[in-house]
Amino acid sequence: MGLFDIFKGGGGKSGKPSRDSAKPTAAATAAAKWAEKAADRRAQNYDRQEALAALAEMGTAEAVAALLKRFTFTMDPSITDQEEKDGAYNGILKAGQAAIAPVRAFATKAESLAWPIKILKDLLEQDAYVEELILWLSRWDTEYAKFIDAKLQMLSALSECKHDKIAAAVTRFLEDVNGEARFHAVNAVLAQEDETALGPLLVALENEESFRVKNKIADGILARGWSLPEDRRDGVRKVLPPGFTIDGEGKLRKRA
Repeated sequence: MGLFDIFKGGGGKSGKPSRDSAKPTAAATAAAKWAEKAADRRAQNYDRQEALAALAEMGTAEAVAALLKRFTFTMDPSITDQEEKDGAYNGILKAGQAAIAPVRAFATKAESLAWPIKILKDLLEQDAYVEELILWLSRWDTEYAKFIDAKLQMLSALSECKHDKIAAAVTRFLEDVNGEARFHAVNAVLAQEDETALGPLLVALENEESFRVKNKIADGILARGWSLPEDRRDGVRKVLPPGFTIDGEGKLRKRA
């Protein structure tokens, strides 16, 4: 059974929910008692913290779903905000694998994935973690969107990993309309240390308008000592950032 099969529901062999499925479980009832207060930024600090602490002790999927809502707002003072989020985070980890399904559901709607990504990294083995991030990233395209923090966070997280599925998943973002997304995509592709990515990187270099991204591509190719195909050198030479050149072996160099 794979990671993505673990949480597929079923109410019996027919797949239909049982007669009692609409009734709240004891775990759901216990979590509901505290959920509203835990997610209320206008509540008294003591009341909200009491609710967060109670949920953190439960270690259930229902409690995780309630705790995740604490990551949707910030408040002053910042030290209190951080302490509450740390408490929610630790409570979610306590639920172990039961936390994956609610974290996954939360990620489909959240504008920021910083905490869900952090949680996944601590709960999953490396391969499962990368595959989950790739699944989340697959919901995004390369067109304009008003809020793209989540996309940037996923690309950045993937740039810190090496996995044979990453390059294929992020290469399309080399053409993203957002320069920051392209920058993180370049980082993620380069991090795989796979020379087969040279072709897409050269295409990106030829089409890129941002000097920051062009420099990242050129620096990455230079650092890895990859040789450019002879039929690509003239075209690439025309778009290299200032200070770069191509030697006789087709490798990028920096002028002294």
